[in-house]
Amino acid sequence: MAKPDVTGGLYVKRTRTFDRIVKTAVYFCAGLTVLILVSMLLYIVIRGAPQINWKFLSTAPSSLKGTYGILPSIINTLYIVFITILIATPIGVGAAIYLNEYAKKGKLVRIIEFTIETLAGIPSIIYGLFGAIFFGEIMKLGYAIITGALTLSIMVLPIVIRTTQEALKMVPQSYREGALGSGATKWYMIRTIILPSAVSGIVTSVILSIGRIVGESAALIFTAGAADNLPKNWLTHPGTSGATLTVQMYFGVSNGKYIDEGFGIALVLIVIVLLINILTKQLSKKLEK
Repeated sequence: MAKPDVTGGLYVKRTRTFDRIVKTAVYFCAGLTVLILVSMLLYIVIRGAPQINWKFLSTAPSSLKGTYGILPSIINTLYIVFITILIATPIGVGAAIYLNEYAKKGKLVRIIEFTIETLAGIPSIIYGLFGAIFFGEIMKLGYAIITGALTLSIMVLPIVIRTTQEALKMVPQSYREGALGSGATKWYMIRTIILPSAVSGIVTSVILSIGRIVGESAALIFTAGAADNLPKNWLTHPGTSGATLTVQMYFGVSNGKYIDEGFGIALVLIVIVLLINILTKQLSKKLEK
């Protein structure tokens, strides 16, 4: 162990060689991570940008017309995201509130937490198989966007619950004690103090869920199908089969015919996720105010 130097009555610890090596390794790992991310984005932009044009974004795939558009897939992706978040967020936030604010530590809580951890570790293709049998066959929904959305709602529940639960734990206990001490009911305290204080964490859970939804393909192939028709009726469209962007990209690239177009779809996916995240963040700021 290095001996400290004495300068003006203060002890100045010498930097060990091992500390320098570890610090250098940490900076290298961080830089390598950023480099990989930037390299991936640049490669996708370079390969995908030439494919982006109005025809690509505003038409449907057609062998007769010789077009390979992605408009139906964009619409189907937005439907899937909206419906899934609409279903999963209230259930996930409600479960997190129960676990953090109401439940007493015991067997029931352990069972619920074990169930959540199990759901988070199940492969997505198993979710797809379950969704196809339960929602598609038993509930008679068939291959439809709503079937895929219900399946993905179960898939993203662990993300919403765990992230919201951690956000609720970060709210100081003094907030709860002050509200209850002033005569507020527990639900009033949760609704007016706890949830507004944890809104940034809830928004984070929504953003993480959107990323999982947009990037999913295996479960949707079994449930939502791979149709590429434009909506005939905006209200009944969720009851029809529809391929999302990831599903269209999978089928296009897997047959080797539309590899360049696949990079174009990837670029569109990145832009959509960024736009949704920005809008969600802006909504979060307004809610916090």
